[in-house]
Amino acid sequence: MKLSLRHTKHVILEKVKLTMGVIFLLSLFGCNDNILNEVPKDSLNPDVVLSTKSGFENYLVALHQTARNELTREDLTMFFDQNIGTDVASTGQEPAVNFRNYSTYLIPENPVAQTFWDWGYSNMLSIANTIIVYANRPEIAHIWSNEAEKNAILGEAMFFRAYTHNLLANLYGGVPIVDTIFTGPKTDFVRNTRAEVYESVKKDLEFASRWLPETVSKNWEGRIVRAAADHLLTEVYISLGEYDKAIESASRVTDSGLYRLMTERFGSEKDAPGDVFSDLFKDGNQNRSSGNLESIYVWQFEHFTPGGGGSSRGNHNLRGWGPFTIHIRDPDGFPMIIVDSLGRGVGWVRPTTFFLYDIWKSDWDNDIRNSPHNIRRKFYYNNPASPYFGKLVEKKKSLEDTMQNLYPTIRKIEGKPWNNNNTSGQTAKDFMVYRLAETYLLKAEAYYRKGDLQKAADNINIVRSRANATPVLPSEVNIDYILDERARELITEEPRRRTLMRMGKLVERVRKYNMRESTRNTIDEKHELFPIPQTAIDANFSVKLEQNPGY
Repeated sequence: MKLSLRHTKHVILEKVKLTMGVIFLLSLFGCNDNILNEVPKDSLNPDVVLSTKSGFENYLVALHQTARNELTREDLTMFFDQNIGTDVASTGQEPAVNFRNYSTYLIPENPVAQTFWDWGYSNMLSIANTIIVYANRPEIAHIWSNEAEKNAILGEAMFFRAYTHNLLANLYGGVPIVDTIFTGPKTDFVRNTRAEVYESVKKDLEFASRWLPETVSKNWEGRIVRAAADHLLTEVYISLGEYDKAIESASRVTDSGLYRLMTERFGSEKDAPGDVFSDLFKDGNQNRSSGNLESIYVWQFEHFTPGGGGSSRGNHNLRGWGPFTIHIRDPDGFPMIIVDSLGRGVGWVRPTTFFLYDIWKSDWDNDIRNSPHNIRRKFYYNNPASPYFGKLVEKKKSLEDTMQNLYPTIRKIEGKPWNNNNTSGQTAKDFMVYRLAETYLLKAEAYYRKGDLQKAADNINIVRSRANATPVLPSEVNIDYILDERARELITEEPRRRTLMRMGKLVERVRKYNMRESTRNTIDEKHELFPIPQTAIDANFSVKLEQNPGY
């Protein structure tokens, strides 16, 4: 039983949110000196909660839940919009506007520009900085058994602070570095440069890498370990052009002996039809306790558990990436029925032709990541009342069918339905945020940027070997090849937009590979960065918060 994460009570997060809200309201309306000098005695006050080890654990749980909201929050714009309108995905729903037209969708007034900003500054950084500031208070020094115990708490909070600042810098470029908490209103934030933000991230991660534990027990799966810090540190070193350090931090993970790519069948369905790659994404196979030794950082989900999915939700990748198959009818009009294996997708995110066909051409029959166990390319009528029951669904010709209702499906998203409800479009399957295959690909990128094509190819081929794909030659390695390999390996897992923006490749590859003409024709060089939300600019009235060029 995962006492700290999987079985956490939803009330913990709500208490922390309420605490932060109280602090925020006091900072806005506390104009009376007597009010400001009062010391609240309520148990929700951080002065009370963050005076014991259990109080810090509660805040860390809330921080983990808030991080997981990147996937589960109610507006659903965050993780899916990291793929829609890129080289690997469009939107399948015709009424949906997400990145269909960049010039009208990606603007400072659109909520998509504000969602990540608010999640980062109002939620993630607020909680992380509260933990860090309070853990360093001299008056609570006595609660720590030793310096290492305190630094492990700090390291976990610093990882999330670094994760958040890095995400914001990838999306917006230079952003304000917020590394403390404020006791009053602040309306004079100034943007740091992108490099300055990455330097701040690097500093936090280097501390985290030193003090985080190498592993955690089964009861604590999902907590941040040293390899997670080193994995992200590798990316940040690359962003800063420090390629030797990137190789070093990646090697601390790949050469540690604690992690390895899975090359033999394992886990809950190892005797069922499938392959080792599909095993990684079967229910219950995401954490180390299942035998999966390549998972590094995993968001946790649990059926029928308060707080087990966040905002009463589970993992809704199936709903977002899955086609709306229940709209398919046989020639006699019988509809498809919702079953466990298909769930209820709605086609928010549809893989592009480039992903579904082009990147597999050289290894169509060899690469197991393109096998029927990993990409479902055939569908069968599944209504027993239909005279076509069990027969192959005929190809559809309408735009709605081909874009939303019936298209090849990435099977990573499949799983047992959330709360046993087939219509939910969600699962309780844990989600791997970082795994070792990506560490190898980051390491390959660092070697490529350093100019060592042989070692870049060697690291890519470790990943390709597991997939039974043809080895890449050193002369074939470039950034576009690395991006193609990341797509083959990490589709639905990778926040693709952030990767492309980090590399400065978003505009180029959208124009070349996105299947929608309106998307290709409206993306502009300015869209290599998100706009700063207009709400943030308006609220920062004491100093001008500069907008990104072109907006």
